[in-house]
Amino acid sequence: MPLVIVKLAAGAFTEKQKHDMAARLTDVMVALEGSEAFREVVWVLIEEIQRDGWHIGGQPFFGPPTLMGALGRAKAAYEAIGGTPITREDLATQAPVRSDDPARAGGGLVAAERAALRRRI
Repeated sequence: MPLVIVKLAAGAFTEKQKHDMAARLTDVMVALEGSEAFREVVWVLIEEIQRDGWHIGGQPFFGPPTLMGALGRAKAAYEAIGGTPITREDLATQAPVRSDDPARAGGGLVAAERAALRRRI
């Protein structure tokens, strides 16, 4: 049985919208499986997360302004690369981790931990 998990910021959708979302997600899963019999075993779990539990780019999420700021920073980072990295190593070379990033201040990963994490990815 497939379990579809959707995580939303609390209060973003009404109860009816969440029910409609679950019904449509179920329809998608049934279409992918190719059998109406599949409908009865599709589970959809919609979890609402309080806004203080959401972060984008290491910064607290405060709604659309936070999202737009994150998209702007991502665009600037992409443009600063000046090329299209092919591998993770290319990306790390062209856009290394900034030591002045406020999201990493006070407790970010140390270099050895980052290297170990990269080897696992």
